[in-house]
This record gives sequence, C-alpha cells and structure tokens, in this order.
Amino acid sequence: MCNKNYLGIDIFSGAGGLSLGAINAGIKIPIAIEKDVFAANTFKRNHPETIVIREDIRSINPSQLATYEPFVVFGGPPCQGFSTSNRQTRTLANKNNSLFEEFVRFVRVLSPEWFLFENVEGLVSFNQGKTVNQIKHCFEKLGYKVVSDVLTASDYGVPQNRNRFFMVGNKSGTIFQFPKKDDNKVTVMEAIYDLPILENGQLAEALPYSGEASSYGKKLRNGSKLSLQNFVSRNQSYVIERYKYIKPGQNWEAIPERLMQNYKLRENCHSGIYKRLDPHKPSVVISNYRKNMLIHPTQDRGLSVREAARIQSFPDDFVFEGSLMHIQQQIGNAVPPLLAEVIFKQIINS
Repeated sequence: MCNKNYLGIDIFSGAGGLSLGAINAGIKIPIAIEKDVFAANTFKRNHPETIVIREDIRSINPSQLATYEPFVVFGGPPCQGFSTSNRQTRTLANKNNSLFEEFVRFVRVLSPEWFLFENVEGLVSFNQGKTVNQIKHCFEKLGYKVVSDVLTASDYGVPQNRNRFFMVGNKSGTIFQFPKKDDNKVTVMEAIYDLPILENGQLAEALPYSGEASSYGKKLRNGSKLSLQNFVSRNQSYVIERYKYIKPGQNWEAIPERLMQNYKLRENCHSGIYKRLDPHKPSVVISNYRKNMLIHPTQDRGLSVREAARIQSFPDDFVFEGSLMHIQQQIGNAVPPLLAEVIFKQIINS
C-alpha cells in the first residue's frame, strides 16, 4: 500500500521504469511528464491513475503542480549528449545537455524533501567532470545535501551489468547513503529461460510459458498466465548465418571473415556488436539491443521484447505501446525498476 504522504513527480519519465520502482517502494505518482508520445502512452497504459503530461518540459510551469507537495521529484533528462557511446554529438553544443537545468527549475519551485536525478555514467567524465559538479552545485545552492554515485544494476537484483549515475539530495540535512550491494547475481538463464521458444521475426502477442520459472522469473510473472509481446525483429538470412558461429559470451570476432565482407574495417567494430548473451552471467547492457544485434543465448535470433523487458526487470504484465522499434527504444532507455525500487526504499528509510 502506498502511504498517501509519499507523493512523487516523475519528470522525463519515459516508459516509467523509475516510477514503477517508486510505486513498488510505496510512493504514489500523481503526475508524470514525458514528451515522447509512445513512451507517454506506455506510461499511461500501465499507470492509469497517473496524469501524464505529454509536453516539452520547457513549456511547463512547475508552480501549477505545487499543490501536490511532492515528497520526491525524480527523473532522468535525455542523456545522449553525455553518453560515452555517442561519438557524434557528445559535445557541449548538444542541446540536450542543458535539460538538467529544467530538472533544477522543478526542484527549486516545488521544493520537495528529496530529489533523485538519474543519467548515464558518462556524465561523470563529461567535460572533465565540470558538468556533474555544476549540477551538484545548483542543488546545493537550493539548500540540498547532495551525494552521487554510479551503480551497477546487477548488484541490486537486476540480471544486467548496466551502470547508471544517480544523484540524490535532501533539503533537511539528511545525507543519503546508497543501498548495499547484493552479492547474489541473477543470470540471463534465471531471467528468461521460462519464456517461449521463438523464431526470427516472430510477432506473437501472447504465448504460454515454456517451463518452470526461477525465483526471479516467478517474481516478474507477477500473476501473468501468458507471456506477452513476444516480438522479435526480423534479421536477414545472412545475419542469422553469422549468429550460428557465435558461442555464448562471444561477439562478432567469432564470425568467419568471409561472412563479414560488408564490414570494410573489422577492427573498428564495437565489442558489443553481435554479442551472444552468456546464460550463466548477467547480461551485457541492452540499451541498443536491436541495433547491436544482441543474440539469444541458445537460439539463433535477436532478443524478444519480453526477454529484453525481463532483463530490464519489468514485470510480465507491463505492456509497451508503439511500433516494435519504439518499444525496443523504450526498453533500452529505461531505468531498471528493481534498481529504482531499492533506491526509493532507501530514501524512505532515510
């Protein structure tokens, strides 16, 4: 049950990974703000009790939301400008880099007890660390005690080695301590092996589960009787042929050179391209799992929507809206809900 005194406002909400974690921790979300129509529709479908404002945050006056008196304001501004994987627009000129100022504006006007700011780990090194220090200083000027750290999702029950930057602040003098790590890692096998066996390009809305679930799988089934959104991108036959040569944990380097003639400079291929997931370890980052052509551990195909959602720790009854490409992007961009839940519980306990 959500304590009515714990209200949160989610800005830059995306599909709602942070909000789902907050709700599971005991925080009610009356308002979410998201510009992208597909992500906003996903949020609304899964959280019908929340008012989703589908506008550019720069056009919104936060004083209109002050009546909610939020306990926490949270969100993750678009991060492409800070990401180390973004080689083209990772510069100070990227207009998305200034969106953190909108986050600061909301905190200044709404004055919540807590804020949680989330982003890619590349923010720490961006502009020689000056940007993250600038963001911290902005919150400190508002009277918040601020701490930050980069957390790895697999340390908190998520079957994925995904690093995210978190900055947390409290206006009453409490110094937040990030939650302790869990040494028990959830593997890809534990995460997805009860999900249906699929084929390349299969688009099955609902299918029976294929076997017994692990404790993680049982938690993520969340009462669901069927596996939903078993959607797999269709790869060309020559791509599937490449997949056959890659063993768990290997990448494109295992593909015979004769099958990679369209790659003029093989040495420039990213290590994450054509990566077959190791079933006995947490997954690699799945942020661009379609573009990077991440491969199922035992089947010669890409990951399905439901498999990727499981690896991100979304429950099976969480349904995504939009085209397959938009759904894949929403999943890849999301904060793992289980990671978010651990942090919000720590905030409440503080």
